[in-house]
Amino acid sequence: MKDKYIKRALATIPNVNVLINLVSQRVKQLRNEKNKPLIQSLERLEIEDIVLREIIEGHVSYALSAKPKSEQAHF
Repeated sequence: MKDKYIKRALATIPNVNVLINLVSQRVKQLRNEKNKPLIQSLERLEIEDIVLREIIEGHVSYALSAKPKSEQAHF
């Protein structure tokens, strides 16, 4: 992955763990070949860089959901 894309994606999704999980899930979707990239690029990019650009350009986003009450930690 290109550092410049990682840095720009972190500006959009500042939580590294969320970004890694989002990239991982989207890469799996694209490798499935039923899904097509949401961007066009004149340069040849690795699949991870395509996903990072999708995030940077706002084509891919995420929403965090609350865990069901039975899964919440109790202290």
